[in-house]
Amino acid sequence: MLREPYSQIIPTRLGVDAEVRGSAQPAPFFSALVQRMGHTQRMAWWRWWRADAPLLSITRDTGSGPVVVMIHGIASSSVTFHHLVPLLESTHRCITIDILGFGDSPQPEGATYTLDEHAAALDRTIRSLGLREPFTLVGHSLGSLIAARYAVTHHRQLDRLVLVSSPIYLPPAVLGDPLDRASMGAYFSVYEYLRSNPRFTQRTAAALAAIAPIKNVLDLTEQNWVPFMLSLQNAIESQTTLADLSRVRVPIDLVYGALDPFLAPGGLAIVQQLRHVRATRVSGVAHIMRPTLAKAVARVIEAPPAPWAASSGE
Repeated sequence: MLREPYSQIIPTRLGVDAEVRGSAQPAPFFSALVQRMGHTQRMAWWRWWRADAPLLSITRDTGSGPVVVMIHGIASSSVTFHHLVPLLESTHRCITIDILGFGDSPQPEGATYTLDEHAAALDRTIRSLGLREPFTLVGHSLGSLIAARYAVTHHRQLDRLVLVSSPIYLPPAVLGDPLDRASMGAYFSVYEYLRSNPRFTQRTAAALAAIAPIKNVLDLTEQNWVPFMLSLQNAIESQTTLADLSRVRVPIDLVYGALDPFLAPGGLAIVQQLRHVRATRVSGVAHIMRPTLAKAVARVIEAPPAPWAASSGE
C-alpha cells in the first residue's frame, strides 16, 4: 500500500506520463515521487559510448523462427535458461547472453555495473547480431531490470518484454503500509549485509550452489565478487525500474513464482497497475527457473502479446 493512490504515485521518468490500469487519463507524477524518494532520479550518462561498450558472451544461438534473446540474473550465467531453451528452440531462434561481469562475459576495468552500463553492453552485443526483425527480450532476476532499462530506448527493436522473477524495489519511505515498508527495508538491509561480508556471502553461495536444482546456476566466487557487489549496489539497490517500465512502449509480461522470496509485494503491486503489463503468477515455484516456471514462461512467449490484459494466475 502506498501513501497515495496508484494513480497519483506510479513513477514516470523525465516527465513522461504512464497509463494506469483503471484510469481513463494518463497521470503525471514523476516529480512528486522523486521528491518523496529523497533523491534526484534521472537517466544516468552511460560510462561507455555505444561503440566502446564491451561485447558480452553469446553462449547459445539455436533454433529458427522469431528471435528470443535471454539474459540472466546476478551471480549466475546463461545456464539459468537450461529448461527454457528446449521448450522454444523448435519454433524460435533462442539466443542466450551472459550479462556484464558474469559467466563468460568480460569484467572491464573501472566498470561500476550500473543498469546503464549493463544495458550499454547488452545493446552493443545485440547490435552485433544484425537482427532484422523485432525480437522478444527475456530477463530473469537482475536480467529483467537490465531488460527494462534497455527497452526504454529500444522499443523499435523489440516485439515484447518478458520479465521473470523480477526484484522490483522502491525506497521504503514511499510505502504507506507499515508491513510493506518494513518488508522493503529488510531487503535493503540484507543486501547491505551481503555486500559488507564477502566471506560469509561466498560461503553461503557455495553451500546453496551445491544443492541448487540446476548445476552452476548460482556462481559467486572471488573472481566475480566485484561485479556481484557493484551490481547489487548500483543496479538492484539503486534501481529505478518502476520508472523505466512506465516508459516502455512495448507489451510487458511479468512472470513470477508465488514462493519467490526476492519479490517485494509493494513493488509488484504497482507494476501490475500499468496498462501495458500482463502478470502471470505461477503457483508452487520460487526464484530459480525450474521446469514448472520455464513452462509458464514458454507459454507466455508462445501466446500473442496482450498489453491491456488483466492479470492471471496458474
